[in-house]
Amino acid sequence: MTRRELLAAGGWSATATKLLVARSRIDKSHISAITDEIGKSRDESIAFAHQYGLQFVEIRNPPGDRREYFSLAEPEIKLDAIRFANEGLKVSFVNTSLMKFTWPGTEPARKRAEEPEERERRLSAEKARWDRRMEDLGKAIRCAQIMGCDKVRVFTGTRVAEPPTVYHRIAETLAEMAEVAQREKVYLLVENEGSQNVATSAELADLMKLTPSRWIGVNWDPHNAYSRETSFPDGYGLLPKKRLLNVQVKAKGVMPESKEKEDWKSILLALERDGYQGKIGLETHIFDGTLIEAAHKSMDEIMHIVGQL
Repeated sequence: MTRRELLAAGGWSATATKLLVARSRIDKSHISAITDEIGKSRDESIAFAHQYGLQFVEIRNPPGDRREYFSLAEPEIKLDAIRFANEGLKVSFVNTSLMKFTWPGTEPARKRAEEPEERERRLSAEKARWDRRMEDLGKAIRCAQIMGCDKVRVFTGTRVAEPPTVYHRIAETLAEMAEVAQREKVYLLVENEGSQNVATSAELADLMKLTPSRWIGVNWDPHNAYSRETSFPDGYGLLPKKRLLNVQVKAKGVMPESKEKEDWKSILLALERDGYQGKIGLETHIFDGTLIEAAHKSMDEIMHIVGQL
C-alpha cells in the first residue's frame, strides 16, 4: 500500500498525517528532462514533456543543434524562452560545459598520442577557454536569466592523476566565479563526472568543504560514478544535503532491463526524508541509436517509481 492509499484509508493519526504530508515532496512536479535527449527537435521535445505532464525541462543544446544554449545569440535564446513559456514549461537547469577542459598547467591522467603540432593546437585552445572563463560564465548566467532559471552547471577540469592535488586551485577558481554568481543570484552547480577531477560523491563532498559560498552547489549524478563508488547509500550519505540543488538520472541507471540499474525508489525516498527541494532531471545519454526510445522507457519507469512513493 502506498502512503497516499494509507492516507485515504484514514489509518493515520492527525499528527502522523501532517508529518507524512510534509515529507511528500517528490511527485511529478519535481521531474524534469534535458530537451536534447528526449526529442530530435524542439517540437518533439516539447511533445515528450507534455506526454508525461512535465512542468520543467533542463536545457543544454537545442535539439538537433550542436551549439550550447549559452553560446547562442540572445535573440535566439529569447525565442526558445518564449516558446517554453507559451507551452507551460519552465527551465529548471542550464547544463553547460563550463570548465570542462584541461586547465593550463595540468596534465590529463588519460593521455593520448599526439603529434607536437596537434598538442600545441590543443594547449592553445584550452588556454583560450581558460582565459575567457569569466566571459563564458557571464554568457551562461545571462542565458539562465533569460530562461527564468537560477541554476547553471559547471565542471572541475579534465581529471589528473591525483585529483586532490588540484582541489585548492579548483576551489579558488570557483570562488572567483561565485562572486559573479552571488551578484547575479544564480547558483553554480558542480557535477560529478568521470572525466573530471570531481567524479564521485566523495569527491564532491571534499570539494564542497573547500568552497563555502552558498552560491556553489551540487548537481548529483549517481550513475556518473558507476564502478567508482556505491553511489547509494554510501556516496549519497557523504553529500552536503543543503547544497544538493539538482539531481540527474541516466537511462542506464533507471531502465528496468538495465544491468546497471540503481535503486531509484530508495534514492527518492532518501531525498524526501532529507527535505530535498530541487528537481530530478532525466539525462538519457544513450548512444546506440535508441536515444528517444530509451528516454520513453526511462520516463515511464521514473513516473512509475514516483507513483509508488
